[in-house]
Amino acid sequence: MPDWRLSEAELHTYRQHGLVRPAARFAPDEVAAMRTLLEDTLATTPGTRPESLVCPHIAGMSGVQADIAARWLEVATGKRLIDLAEQVIGPDIVLWGSQVFCKPARTGIAVPWHQDGHFWPIRPLATVSIWIAIDDVTVDNGAMRFISGSQRTRELLPHADTSDEDKALNAELLPEHIDLAKAEYDTLPAGGMSLHDVFLVHGSDPNHSAHRRAAFAIRYMPATSHYDRGHVRPGTQHLNTQLAARPIFLLRGHDWTGKTGMIDLRPAA
Repeated sequence: MPDWRLSEAELHTYRQHGLVRPAARFAPDEVAAMRTLLEDTLATTPGTRPESLVCPHIAGMSGVQADIAARWLEVATGKRLIDLAEQVIGPDIVLWGSQVFCKPARTGIAVPWHQDGHFWPIRPLATVSIWIAIDDVTVDNGAMRFISGSQRTRELLPHADTSDEDKALNAELLPEHIDLAKAEYDTLPAGGMSLHDVFLVHGSDPNHSAHRRAAFAIRYMPATSHYDRGHVRPGTQHLNTQLAARPIFLLRGHDWTGKTGMIDLRPAA
């Protein structure tokens, strides 16, 4: 398999802009397998909104069956993805979350402008999200928008609570903290990926097009940070996140905090 490691230019883009779309791509047969996995997941979770499939790699979360969860876990623990994460967060790597972002044609809801770190119980705050396009992601079908460079302050900006049922989160950034002049679309072909930072300001429009927009996002944190189960903010109105109770997995390196009760998935020596 080709080397997926980020080039120096790609690493520079990530550090400067908070998001990078690497040259690496999933092969067509791998994309087809993820589409099949998504269809199997949707078929067996009829009571869950397709935007609301949190942690499908964990059996029982979002109603996902154990055999299907094992297949998502296999994707999330692939060596090529962990190698990418290591370049950004270092050699001690924890898988602590994932989500299927599936916006159905014509009815997919918006994600308001936000920073991921506002919702996540990680101290010190550090995570890279690897976002894998299962379908072509376009401006028309609700591609993610991001404010280039907004992560460089390393600060969380003020969010206001919202109860808008047409939005996927129950908190959003105040408008005065969103510099739309720096907004870019994260458009991707199926099989393409983007990596984005935990402090990046981003959101997405609803999908009013005739085409579905599906993706799988995987969250990796360094094992030098503490996943603080006692510091959980209720973060979404459509998603059952179970932040305090979910299992997390040590994939590489060492658990330096010793506080989180991680499941060890490191390959045997």
